[in-house]
Amino acid sequence: MSQFSNVTVIKQANIYDNGKVTSRELLFNDGSRKTLGIMLPGEYSFTTDKAELMEILTGELSVQLAQTTSWQVISAGQSFSVPAQSSFKLRVSLLVDYCCSYLD
Repeated sequence: MSQFSNVTVIKQANIYDNGKVTSRELLFNDGSRKTLGIMLPGEYSFTTDKAELMEILTGELSVQLAQTTSWQVISAGQSFSVPAQSSFKLRVSLLVDYCCSYLD
């Protein structure tokens, strides 16, 4: 899906790591939530409350999920899932445009 219809966009950006990671939140009529964002090259750590599906629209990164020692390369057109109440690390090698879906 290349676009979303009938959504509310929160104007205030989510800004992390001194502006190297930014996103905007989308709220859907069914109560679901997504963020659309950009990550500049660098290394980042995040925690989750809800399970997440991270779709990489452009760019490339490596992800290390909590409780694992291996890194997985994710490129444009690919995605990865993060369990609820978890954490993950990212190594962004090329500017990444992403869509994060929060799952129940």
